[in-house]
Amino acid sequence: KYSIDVVFLDKNNTVVGLAENIGPGKVSRTFGKARGCLEIPAGTASDTGTEVGDIIVVGDSPYTSA
Repeated sequence: KYSIDVVFLDKNNTVVGLAENIGPGKVSRTFGKARGCLEIPAGTASDTGTEVGDIIVVGDSPYTSA
């Protein structure tokens, strides 16, 4: 068991909330606008500078070149 960060996303994959370093068996607060979430290793949100308002791109992105 290990701690995680949770990134809460709205329907457009915009970050609407963050819960960092959530321990095993613990529950974070909820974010009403969230429609999904990403569970990532603890410290990743901070290490990557992820903040509310960021847009998370999954898969191919029109913003990156091949």
